Order: sequence, then C-alpha cells, then structure tokens
Amino acid sequence: MQTKHQQIYGARAVIEAIESGKNIDKIWIDRKKNNPLIKEVIFVAQKNHIPLQFVPEEKFYPYNGKNHQGVLAKLSLIEYQSLENILFDTFNKGEVPLILALDGITDVRNFGAIARTAVSAGVHAIVVEDKGSAEINEDAIKTSAGALMHIAVCREKSLLNAVKNMQMHGLRVVAATEKGNISVFKTDLSLPTAVVMGSEEKGISPSILKVSDALCHIPMVGNIASLNVSVATGIVLFECLRQRLTKENINE
Repeated sequence: MQTKHQQIYGARAVIEAIESGKNIDKIWIDRKKNNPLIKEVIFVAQKNHIPLQFVPEEKFYPYNGKNHQGVLAKLSLIEYQSLENILFDTFNKGEVPLILALDGITDVRNFGAIARTAVSAGVHAIVVEDKGSAEINEDAIKTSAGALMHIAVCREKSLLNAVKNMQMHGLRVVAATEKGNISVFKTDLSLPTAVVMGSEEKGISPSILKVSDALCHIPMVGNIASLNVSVATGIVLFECLRQRLTKENINE
C-alpha cells in the first residue's frame, strides 16, 4: 500500500502526468510565476478539476535541488471514483445506495475517523468537493485504520451540483443539522439516501440546506450544544444501518 505522497516536479512533467490520467491530489504553483507554461498548467488542471494552490516561493525551498520551475504536483494516495459509476453499480447490484457527502470537513483526522465509520456502516461512497476539503494524506489513512483504501471517494467540482445529481438519480438528500426539524431517529433512512454532514465551524452550506429533502437533528440532553463531527456522523450512519437491517428482517 502506498503510504507517502509521490511528487512530480516541473510544469511540463505535471502537464504530462495530468494528461496521462495520473491521480493528482493537488498542485502547488509559485504565486510569483506567470509565464505561458504556468498558464498551461493552470488551464489543464482546471479542465480536469484538480485543486490548485498558489503558494509563496518559500514553499519550494526544500525542493531547490529539483528542477521544479515553480510547479509541484502531489499524487493522490487513493484513486478517486466517479459518482455516476458508483450510483450505477449500486443500483445494478440491487443494493440501496447510501452516500455520505462531506461539506467543508477539513480536519484530516476527523476525515479518517469518518471514513472508518462509513465503511463499518455500509456507506457506498464518500463525496467531497475538490476545494475546502481535508487532504487525504498519511494521517487521514492512518486514522481511518486503512478504511480509506476500501471505500470509494468521489471528488466533485461542486458539492451542490453533486447533491442535485444524486436527487436526479432518486436519492433522498438528508442533511444532519442543528437546524433540523425532525429527529434523525424519526427520519426514514432506509430509502436510497445521501447523508450530508457539515463542519463544526460553519455547518452545512445554506445552498445545500435549501435543496435538501429533509433536515434532521440528533436529540441531545445536557449542556453541550454540539458533537464532534465524526461522532455525529457515526450516530447518523449507524441509524441508517439499524433501519436497513430492521427492514431486511421484516421483509424476510
């Protein structure tokens, strides 16, 4: 299993890596560089929905022995999957899709813990946006206990569009939020479902809340107003699993 990011240096080498279909996690570009080759890197990266980070030249100091030209690509530790393919394959197998969409989860350890829970709860795929999401690095994979190597991760240019796409495929989008008007334990999660979880700081984007089919909350007692996002995700996902197992037993 690959456990460290492999890196590609130099504008032309990065362009060739993108065009050959390499799974690239992100690309660093020296913010002071502005030449035709750099512009070509930016164009090709954006065309292929690869996150770009414009960084100070100091970021490249550790790589001064390399002919980096102000461009460095980090290869992904996992292979990103197509959401369309995941949905098609899941329905084709006669399974009831359960997709987890993460909105603005940036902490790698939270992400790893969520992935570990998702695998245990039978989630078919985790969907993230290509910007503003946790980097899937060594810490994330370690925290997931290797689960990230066993679950599909889909990286989308727009999480809102991904949510709408899942609705078009017949999934019910359930957003877990403190603003929810129904308990998660009274929400039907046995249907084809996409669960949306937001960050502890900002929660779920208003645009996604607006299009969601249901807003649910986790009932709580005591003086603590909120839960860690990985804990909250675990509660929601295992309620999904409980309902689905109960429904299977009733139908047998």
